[in-house]
Amino acid sequence: METWLTYSPQDFLLFSERVYWRLFELHNAELSPAQIPALLAGLAVPALLVWRPWWAGRAIAGILGLAWAVAGLAFLPRYATVNWMAGDLIPMFLGQAVLIAVLGFAARALVPSPGGARRWIGVALCLYGLAAPLAAALYLGRGMAGAEIFALTPDPTAIVTLGAVLAAERRWPAMIVGIVAALWCVASCATLATLGTLQAWLFAPVALALLAAAAVSRMRRSG
Repeated sequence: METWLTYSPQDFLLFSERVYWRLFELHNAELSPAQIPALLAGLAVPALLVWRPWWAGRAIAGILGLAWAVAGLAFLPRYATVNWMAGDLIPMFLGQAVLIAVLGFAARALVPSPGGARRWIGVALCLYGLAAPLAAALYLGRGMAGAEIFALTPDPTAIVTLGAVLAAERRWPAMIVGIVAALWCVASCATLATLGTLQAWLFAPVALALLAAAAVSRMRRSG
């Protein structure tokens, strides 16, 4: 028992921080120049939340569904080379893609709200999810070659998904879409924190945005 108490969370990781970020460099090099259309697709999500054409909900569902499928099929097999559990998550990502498509098209789960603070929190979170991983990569010296990109990697995909969920008019169908995204954010934050990288703090504003949206919803119900 005393021997087990000498272990730290880092001792149970199968890879180092250097190996982890090297994965993104190899991933980006292999998929280049897919980063450009991926970022443009990501930017379309907050644009649709602001513009709100009648087809916005279905377009957002299509973008996010495709993004989860790509992240699952393109990144997770590479991640599985250093973390065997990642391969087991591929069905979850594909299931999330199908769920987004079904709820987005049939239940109109991601139709943007016509107004209110939650919608703008969601827009801000989408923009943050697109920009913050890029800024973190530059700040930490990895450059664009080692950056996490929407649709090509899970973290920004999950954050943008949560932004769209917060901005949705129909809260309960949208919240179902947000479950997997929120779980991934928690798991990724735990991994990054265990690695000891500053990028673990990437998820702090995500948690604040979720709390702010919950507070706004509660105030509206009590009012």
